[in-house]
Amino acid sequence: MRKFSTFDWVPDFAKGHVKELRVRWALEEAGFPYTEWPISQEEKTSIAYRKLQPFGQVPIYEDDEVSLFESGAILLHLANQSEALMPRDVRGRARTTAWIFAAINSIEPAVAQLSEIDLFHEGAEWARLRRPGAVDRVKQRLGDLALWLGDRDYLEDRFTAGDLMMTTVLRDVRQEDVLAAFPTLQAYRARCEARPAFQKALRDHLALYAEAAE
Repeated sequence: MRKFSTFDWVPDFAKGHVKELRVRWALEEAGFPYTEWPISQEEKTSIAYRKLQPFGQVPIYEDDEVSLFESGAILLHLANQSEALMPRDVRGRARTTAWIFAAINSIEPAVAQLSEIDLFHEGAEWARLRRPGAVDRVKQRLGDLALWLGDRDYLEDRFTAGDLMMTTVLRDVRQEDVLAAFPTLQAYRARCEARPAFQKALRDHLALYAEAAE
């Protein structure tokens, strides 16, 4: 049975943005049955957990063959098992792989830096000085992505794990005025978020934290 770890509690700003959601969505797209493994903030620092995830993060993913950490590696593993996530032809597999890496290497670092400034350092003088450059960097990367997307529905000729990863990165652009400068990307994100597999994954993800709050 496939299973993945997730935190049993996160602050409000993290709900809907924990990287476990990427794996949950991929499993839903592929139609694979799975179970979730909620862990506490204390458990993530345990020796047993660190043997599976050296950095104490989520998700860990396990099936009958592998134990993996890092959402990108997990997503690629699942994509190799499901045509719903990645075409079977050589070109399709290569392009899907490239877009997974593009999302986490070319787009996500800039998005994460801006989010860190806004979420954790608002009001700090260094953050005030650094923020305009961080915004410009995000806009540059989003502009490159929008230029590629053009009038396509997806990054290639069909939805793949590359779109899944890219959408989760775009969801972390919390500055709506920044994303609003790229209406094709807003529409692209909304198109991917409208997929039934994402909607179910998000509901289940949020339900975990709703139960913890009761």
